[in-house]
Amino acid sequence: MFKNLRKRWRTGVVAIAALGLGLGAVVHTQGASAATWPTATGTVKLTATKAVSGTLDGGLKRYVGSGALGTGDQDEGQDPMFTLADGATLKNVIIGSPAADGVHCLGSCTISNVWWENVGEDAATFKGGSSAKYTVSGGGAKGADDKVLQHNGGGTLTVSGFAVADFGKLYRSCGNCSTQYKRAVVLKNIEVTAPGSSLVGINSNFGDTATFSGVTIVGDSGKKISICVTYKGNNTGAEPTKVAAYKGSTGGDGTNCKFTAANVTYK
Repeated sequence: MFKNLRKRWRTGVVAIAALGLGLGAVVHTQGASAATWPTATGTVKLTATKAVSGTLDGGLKRYVGSGALGTGDQDEGQDPMFTLADGATLKNVIIGSPAADGVHCLGSCTISNVWWENVGEDAATFKGGSSAKYTVSGGGAKGADDKVLQHNGGGTLTVSGFAVADFGKLYRSCGNCSTQYKRAVVLKNIEVTAPGSSLVGINSNFGDTATFSGVTIVGDSGKKISICVTYKGNNTGAEPTKVAAYKGSTGGDGTNCKFTAANVTYK
């Protein structure tokens, strides 16, 4: 309930600010990142999921959901704004509010310079097989009550040059999917702006790994944000069990959570 209230409040702030600044301006919500967010070159309304094969260059237009895609809350099972076929690329896109379930990668994919102004259910979900390779380069996301990047399939996700602010988890390896995999995530040159709960959640019992370098955290003087949290995942749909949490000041375990204190800078 409180998450949805928070989401509605934030969506209202975005809408009011947009009226005052004009549709071409990028609105910063509470806890906005220090990254330079782009200005939208126009607005495109999607009433149904847009399928992408090959490359879609959005020219930094703002895409917003309407009709069946018109929700920006945390309800499960929403349709995505975009589905990317195996090998597809989505680039130079601003996803506004409401954002539904963001982007779904059905196989290997590239997401480049994509910005989520107010994350809906999730920003992006990765669904490929065990050999899939996903790349998220540049861009950023803010206003995520829960997850930003959701990894339901297998393979390796590499995230670089990405900014995240006002979020729950930046990345989560699915803790209770009916089909489970050994998953890997690599985060390089990530800018994190508080508030937030954790950067990564992985399932140590399935052999997941998370590797970090060049993480900068802004506005977290109490060092409350966990860098890496391990869970005991399952394939029954039950809530996964938390095993351990590693902070930036201590480093990881070197096995599943691969980072040292030197990989994390606080500002």
